Amino acid sequence: MIRLNQVKLVLDHSDEAIQNFVLDKLALHKTQIEAIHIFKRGYDARKRNVVTLIYTLDITLTNVDEAKILSQFEKDPNVRESPDTTYRYVASAPKNLKERPIIIGMGPCGLFSALILAQMGFKPILLERGKSVHERAKDTFRFWRTGKLNTESNVQFGEGGAGTFSDGKLYSQVKDPDFLGLKVKQEFVAAGAPKEILYVSKPHIGTYKLVTMVEKMRRQIIELGGEIRFETRVDELKIDAGQISGVILKSGEEISSKHVVLAIGHSARDTVKMLHEKGVYLAAQSFSIGFRIEHKQDMIDKCRFGINAGHPLLGAADYKLVHHCKNGRSVYSFCMCPGGVVVAATSEEHAVVTNGMSQYSRSERNANSAIVVGINPSDFNNDPLQGIALQRELERNAYVMGGSNYDAPAQMLGDFLNAGVGKPFESITPSYKPNVKMTDLSHALPDYAIDAIREAIPAFAKKIRGFDCNDAMLTGVETRTSSPVQIKRGKNFQSVNVKGLYPGGEGAGYAGGILSAGIDGIKIAQAVALDMLASKGYEDNDS
Repeated sequence: MIRLNQVKLVLDHSDEAIQNFVLDKLALHKTQIEAIHIFKRGYDARKRNVVTLIYTLDITLTNVDEAKILSQFEKDPNVRESPDTTYRYVASAPKNLKERPIIIGMGPCGLFSALILAQMGFKPILLERGKSVHERAKDTFRFWRTGKLNTESNVQFGEGGAGTFSDGKLYSQVKDPDFLGLKVKQEFVAAGAPKEILYVSKPHIGTYKLVTMVEKMRRQIIELGGEIRFETRVDELKIDAGQISGVILKSGEEISSKHVVLAIGHSARDTVKMLHEKGVYLAAQSFSIGFRIEHKQDMIDKCRFGINAGHPLLGAADYKLVHHCKNGRSVYSFCMCPGGVVVAATSEEHAVVTNGMSQYSRSERNANSAIVVGINPSDFNNDPLQGIALQRELERNAYVMGGSNYDAPAQMLGDFLNAGVGKPFESITPSYKPNVKMTDLSHALPDYAIDAIREAIPAFAKKIRGFDCNDAMLTGVETRTSSPVQIKRGKNFQSVNVKGLYPGGEGAGYAGGILSAGIDGIKIAQAVALDMLASKGYEDNDS
């Protein structure tokens, strides 16, 4: 196949425009084209009233010397041979396994670790402290309606991980030379995701679709011999002379294995404490804190797309913003949810945490994103547990500011920028549930963070007109952008001081979203499989 990059067409191009471009570019007749496959479709909206679609195309030819055509475009970087994106399993489990790998956590990292290991025949045991995604959804929506929190089944804990109750974004900036991200998306499509996620530049799924997809992937793992246990918390690791030998559950049951994947997510603070006490090497890492900001979605659409706002190929507009402040801090938008809602995301009692969520349609009235300030390890003496302590302090303070009933503290943006007392909301209706309490958010974060956000928002308004409008809504606090802790591992994906322990995903500090966590899970599964074969984690009947 031949790949064409940077194929630029007008937004409302005809059905024949792609084929005509290919024929003209390669000087071919249409009978010489067997198929045109869209590998990627993005857009250029820098001139908002003239939006251009940008394609990457893979062309299958018939009765044509591809090498000859490629030689004619040797100096054209946009005409190349299509890369091989086929996923190939690195191993196949022998029938006489004497050990089964254990995976702790069923977010995207743990889910894909289990799925790939199961597909290779290694019959993993997957342990999830929360409930199945269907039961977890019931607990989560009950909390949003009533304020009744289940600390083991919520936005953070349960089948699917924290990303289940978010936007279901499937794009990442991680380097992916082996096209593992494509494998992640292909598995999602096989589980029921729209096929467009394979080629649109910023694919998303939405919460309701993710729920049914995760259930289908779980069934595949079980059908392939895997075992999944819900409401099963791992309270201790068994480590003998620097080698993992198994886990101890809350129930007291022990499960033996020399290969344990640690995909705990960024909110398993009790597990991080246990790892620290067991001597697993942890390091402090940067994270961010801030608020959720809400604007009218149609305002964002018009600012980004101009007269093209509402076009079905563009959908609800998003944005990505960053500002470097005078006090040395960086402020940026994070987890932007077009046409979404702000949700309660705590996993601990007497704490308020916000997050953003969108459905596949992205049809809610408001756009929201986190506006967060970078926190460095030096801010908490490079102590990995002190980063968690800072998060917890801010979350508990927000709980009190919100009225001590899981309502969130909120303030109109104009009042916040002018250091005024929070007023009742006007044109923006806050979407956070259970409810919000209007107050002065300047007490919700450290002074350096408040100063940085107040400086950044007017700067953002220079990129998105109206971003600093008085009636935008701020809701606090956003603290779970990433883990304050990194569980150090080597090139073999194993802990640097505990052999056979494989830290991965967001909670271990190696991912930042569904796609990157899924990719990390695949890499870990491959490493586990190869190590199990190398260490003969099976009965050698030929010896």
